[in-house]
Amino acid sequence: MELAVVNTSGSATGKKVTLSDSIYGIEPNDHAIYLDVKQYLANQRQGTHSSLEKSTVSGSTKKLHRQKGTGGSRKGSVKSGTFVGGARIFGPHPRDYSFKLNKKLKQLARKSALAYKAKDNSITVLENFNMDEPKTKNYINILNNLKFSTEKTLLVLGDYNESIYRSSRNLGKAQVMSAKDLNTYAILNAAQLILTEGSIEKIEEILNSEK
Repeated sequence: MELAVVNTSGSATGKKVTLSDSIYGIEPNDHAIYLDVKQYLANQRQGTHSSLEKSTVSGSTKKLHRQKGTGGSRKGSVKSGTFVGGARIFGPHPRDYSFKLNKKLKQLARKSALAYKAKDNSITVLENFNMDEPKTKNYINILNNLKFSTEKTLLVLGDYNESIYRSSRNLGKAQVMSAKDLNTYAILNAAQLILTEGSIEKIEEILNSEK
């Protein structure tokens, strides 16, 4: 797949890049995508939720009335979960939601997500650029020039750039990350994927790795 390279002004540079068919031309695997996104979202959960059990809720431990002869049901404690203000029955407790996935499966998931973007013509190749200082206004101008000002975008850099990252972090629909941090969820969550020239080689190196 061959794409033209544009600059930050939105103009064609005359250069073209070829995207690897082993990544952008594969048949997407939906189940691999599902598992990888599920893992990503699970890993975002803190798992700090907690509820009070009968042994931890405050209240009297006195037996409410005698066991038999009242004509009513047996009641051992006001802390029972059947009473208002009592314990939570089978409530949540702190736990770790994360789980592991095979590295090859995660690679396949990212390839599949990129293949979907290629099929949808939602990939733009941007000439390598730099920012001398963080300035949100300058990053907005770049998105305006690319005609992506109203869309969710993900800019992938070859290497982490502090100025570019800080210029975009206050924008709700714009995300910036380096090629090594690229994940399936971020790819699918963006309407437009912007790859810098430097990121293309890094992505291929990571996703075609045999290790």
